[in-house]
Amino acid sequence: MSSSPQPVVKKGITLWPLIAATYFMASGGPYGLEEAVGSAGYLGAILLVLITPLMWSLPTGLMIAELSSAIPAEGGYYVWVRRAMGPFWGFQEAWLSLSSSVFDLAIYPTLFVAYLGRLVPGMDKGWHGIAIGAGVIAACLLWNLAGGKAIGEGSLAMLFVMLAPFAVLTIAALLYRSPALQSSWVPLSHSGLIAALLVCMWNYMGYDNAANVGGEVENPQRTYPLAMVLTIGLVAAGYVLPILGMSRTGVAPSQWTTGSWATLGGIVGGRWLMIAIVLGGMVSSFGQFNALLMSYSRLPLAMAHDGLLPRIFARVQPRTGAPLVAIVACAILYGACLGLGFDRLVTLDVLLWGASLVLEFLALAVLRVREPQIPRPFRVPGGVVGTALLGVLPTILLILAGIYAEHEQIFGMSVWVFGTIVMVAGVAAYGLCSLIPKKERALSHNLSR
Repeated sequence: MSSSPQPVVKKGITLWPLIAATYFMASGGPYGLEEAVGSAGYLGAILLVLITPLMWSLPTGLMIAELSSAIPAEGGYYVWVRRAMGPFWGFQEAWLSLSSSVFDLAIYPTLFVAYLGRLVPGMDKGWHGIAIGAGVIAACLLWNLAGGKAIGEGSLAMLFVMLAPFAVLTIAALLYRSPALQSSWVPLSHSGLIAALLVCMWNYMGYDNAANVGGEVENPQRTYPLAMVLTIGLVAAGYVLPILGMSRTGVAPSQWTTGSWATLGGIVGGRWLMIAIVLGGMVSSFGQFNALLMSYSRLPLAMAHDGLLPRIFARVQPRTGAPLVAIVACAILYGACLGLGFDRLVTLDVLLWGASLVLEFLALAVLRVREPQIPRPFRVPGGVVGTALLGVLPTILLILAGIYAEHEQIFGMSVWVFGTIVMVAGVAAYGLCSLIPKKERALSHNLSR
């Protein structure tokens, strides 16, 4: 089943800007990885940081490399699932992704404010925190209106700024000497490994978001396969090297808690390194929100173009081609969630996003069967069987995450119940959107020009 023609967009995202934007979509640096060390110790965390991308990220990267090079389109995975399995499943793919983004993106402006509060005490309290968080969202909104090229190039600059303190931390940690050198290596525990695995899964997910700007990428047939492999390697190196360096300091894993990178930097490098890591955290939070706003805003654009959302979402900024209304709508949605104070519910985020990932792997296999004639500059090896098996390991990890999620609560109910409600709401939302008049659907693509 073929979808309607894609919106006219402006290209300009090249290899390294795409790598940088993908890095922020999927990682944002080692921030958030502290709980993995605290749960599994240095050895367990290092093993998981090295193994998780092979089981979790690499299959996703291979899937993206094939589909993004074969069908480079605005809306990425929504377009693939819709083309493979029809508009209902395409809508559910977008619904699950946008739903998970609410619990993900709303936290980044709050994290920015929290890091700022460590530098300027009191700035994260009361109305100051809400106002600064809203300012972060407004700045990202304006930056996004400048187009995908501007986001990619800005992400590349922020990547160097954010990683520099960790490069210094790694060197300082390797040179640091402590009489307790051997005490930091503790035995592995089964429960600790499971908890750390979920943290690692969360820190390695989101590569598929890079596909949503496929229509803006220069030479996507070559750029996407290279970008996926290089980004996964860069993320893994950015995780394992600082942890490996800190393992030589004698700092006990029990000292690793969420947000402790700055404290650890202060131990091995002094106050100036602590401040640099805090500033890097602000850059990381800003860069993640900025890149992900770019990605998620392309979903309403593509859906409006297909008549699954009102045609106003297909409006673009004439000079840059950025989806004007979709960007503003997404920014308002995430801004409205600033005051809710969500904890970072790793498992809920993994489950909702993971359900959309399963649909993407299914689309990969279905398109191999239904449309074998599509030119595929990059192919997952193994033919139809290889594409069908590619999603097995990620799905097993998702099931493991689901089993582990039984004890987590949100709004007074289990994560499973809440996740089910979100999914059922997607079915109802599709029914409502299908009532959009056919005339409006037919006209929607004209507004994207």
